[in-house]
Amino acid sequence: MATTRPLTWCCPVSSSVSSVSSSKRRPLWVYDHGDEPDPRFSLANERTFLAWIRTALALLAGAAAVHAFDLDVSDTVAAWSSGLLSASGLLCALQAWFGWMRTERALREGQALPSNGVGAVLAAVVASAAIILLIIGSR
Repeated sequence: MATTRPLTWCCPVSSSVSSVSSSKRRPLWVYDHGDEPDPRFSLANERTFLAWIRTALALLAGAAAVHAFDLDVSDTVAAWSSGLLSASGLLCALQAWFGWMRTERALREGQALPSNGVGAVLAAVVASAAIILLIIGSR
């Protein structure tokens, strides 16, 4: 009777393939600590990073649109709204990077995942820009 090998989530690694030394991976603050986590968790962390980057790009595009198009608002309102959207885009980009690093290091060290306090701030900033454009801009 033929035996079959069990299915696994990961392909076996050939012994001829050498693993990448953690000292060659950057940032060292992340990769020089702990053990390699399950690749699925690292890839999920990377997808979250990319989602934050997409959000940052969308906010910057919104800021450029408010600045570039002739909206029915005063120049001051357009400038403040554009500035708020630009600042929140910068905040998203910073959250993407620092959030990725903190989460990856926590995964490597087997610790609880860090919290994200930036989401509430970003929601408040975007809501403020919307209020400025809707209420003050309609005067």
